[in-house]
Amino acid sequence: MSLTYILGVTFGMVTLVFGIFSAGGNLLMFADLPSVFITVGGSIASLMVGYPLVRLLKIKDLFRICLFDSKFNYSELILTLVSFSEKSRREGLLALEDDLQDLNDPFMKMGIQLVVDGNDPELVRKILEIEIDQMAQRHDSYKRMFDDWATLAPSFGMIGTLMGLVMMLVNLQDKSTIGPYLAVALLTTLYGAVMCYVLFTPMATKLDMKTQEEVIVKMITLEGILSIQSGENPRIVKDKLVMYLPPSEREAISREVE
Repeated sequence: MSLTYILGVTFGMVTLVFGIFSAGGNLLMFADLPSVFITVGGSIASLMVGYPLVRLLKIKDLFRICLFDSKFNYSELILTLVSFSEKSRREGLLALEDDLQDLNDPFMKMGIQLVVDGNDPELVRKILEIEIDQMAQRHDSYKRMFDDWATLAPSFGMIGTLMGLVMMLVNLQDKSTIGPYLAVALLTTLYGAVMCYVLFTPMATKLDMKTQEEVIVKMITLEGILSIQSGENPRIVKDKLVMYLPPSEREAISREVE
């Protein structure tokens, strides 16, 4: 599980609770069911209007993706590509066909198959780049749901605030209703802000970072496959692939791949 995600959400909520208690309040003061219905229910309803059901059902998977860290092993990926480079130089590109069944990465498997089939390098690059672009756009469309949710939650918080103020003004002669209606007016805004800044905006950022990591993995794979096809020296292949990584990681991975 993602330790930073769990700690971040927990620390955010604990900070809010501590602020309430340090100001002399209690949690029951901030519990209001109508405000929950307006803010949470309203924002979900708006998402349902804008997105098809098949996409909305992916939200639970996106929560799980945020909850767990990525498991990209750069050194293992580069090692695999370098070993394919060595084998192809010794035995030829067709020898890589024997390794296709053992590959668990569909992107690498597709790229190696294109090379083994003797396709032009520019065609191989174009096909794999299209796959990378489509993957990034697909991930961005899912991430955009959290961007929209982060916008909708405070908006419905403001709608709830207006509703509470209207109800308070209409019943201004009854002083006993001023408190409950004013609570609805203020708490909906609070709920919307918490949903936006503690949950949905950070989750959209996390999904964006995961997409960037996957793009790097696929770019390493793409460059490795093209280098294998061109028959480059395995050491050159290794040196080229580690350039996609931050300088702080290059030396360690280079030693692992030796």
